[in-house]
Amino acid sequence: MAALTAAISSTPAAPGPAARRRRFFAVRCSSSAADERQVLFSRIAPVYDHLNDVLSLGQHRTWKRICVSWSRAKRGDRVLDLCCGSGDLAFLLSEKVGLDGQQLQTAANRQEQRWKPCYKNIKWIEGDALGLPFADCYFDAVTVGYGLRNVVDKPKAMREIFRVLKPGSRASVLDFNKSSSLFTTSLQSWMIDNVVVPLASGYGLTEEYKYLKSSISQYLTGKELEELAKEAGFSAAKHYELGGGLMGDLVATR
Repeated sequence: MAALTAAISSTPAAPGPAARRRRFFAVRCSSSAADERQVLFSRIAPVYDHLNDVLSLGQHRTWKRICVSWSRAKRGDRVLDLCCGSGDLAFLLSEKVGLDGQQLQTAANRQEQRWKPCYKNIKWIEGDALGLPFADCYFDAVTVGYGLRNVVDKPKAMREIFRVLKPGSRASVLDFNKSSSLFTTSLQSWMIDNVVVPLASGYGLTEEYKYLKSSISQYLTGKELEELAKEAGFSAAKHYELGGGLMGDLVATR
């Protein structure tokens, strides 16, 4: 099972001329009311990627590729990865965008260690999901990986995603699935209690990963996410279950 994506609250000034020339942006963000989550995710960050691989048996990489693919990002596009965490989706998006397009400490460090030229097109910004520092209709695609669940005001965050997307463009939102199936919900709960938390405890992160269970229970079902997107103004929205129903991806078209 994939681990939590970092969500940090901060609201910078609007990008200057140099930033506006870039075409690929990765924003690490949350709401301004999530200081306690900032502390939590900061503790997870050093082992986040390793735990993702262990807990999901590497499957999180497949789910993230699906999320990026469903965003329909293509070469030359201007794209946004919102709540970017350690940058997995941002790096996948940069491969789609290529050298013709352009786009927090862990993610920035990983960027320096990677060799593909397209990774240099990523611009890392710390911002607020409830007040994105971008103009209306600015992006050709938006992705969110394990971030919307941790935003306090989800309707407002979805309206912001809608606002910065160009007409006809897509948002692809990957996260844990709050299933309506009793079997899936029970399995997910059992795995968190008996696999995720015990493994995390080996890294001294027991309390940090206990948070996962409550955050999923307070999240939205697939149907509720579809309704949320449509209420924000999206013309179409479809939620797809992944990983046997343990994960889900909302695809919304502006």
